[in-house]
Amino acid sequence: EVRLVESGGGLVQPGGSLRLSCVASGFLISSTAMNWVRQAPGKGPEWVSGISVDGFTTYTSSVKGRFTISRDNAKNTIALQMNNLTPEDTAVYYCKYTHWTGDYWGQGTQVTVSS
Repeated sequence: EVRLVESGGGLVQPGGSLRLSCVASGFLISSTAMNWVRQAPGKGPEWVSGISVDGFTTYTSSVKGRFTISRDNAKNTIALQMNNLTPEDTAVYYCKYTHWTGDYWGQGTQVTVSS
């Protein structure tokens, strides 16, 4: 059974940092690309970042230079280091795995950036 469990969210002041983690089970992240997606209140899902099998990383323009995605194949985990956070980063963050049968999402972790 595929399962994704995110953690690491919380309340942080503008300019602060958080590190999100996503532990995968039921498949090996080493064999697939993985993505982070977020959904702000009242808005649709927004792709944030992705990492390929060989470690190539991509980011949406609004987080480039502030967020860093990484993978630890030994722990079957991906992470998202988020620095210099702004209120516009407030959202529920999800890791996403795309399989030919469909997309799998975790339960999400809430990130709130507020003073």
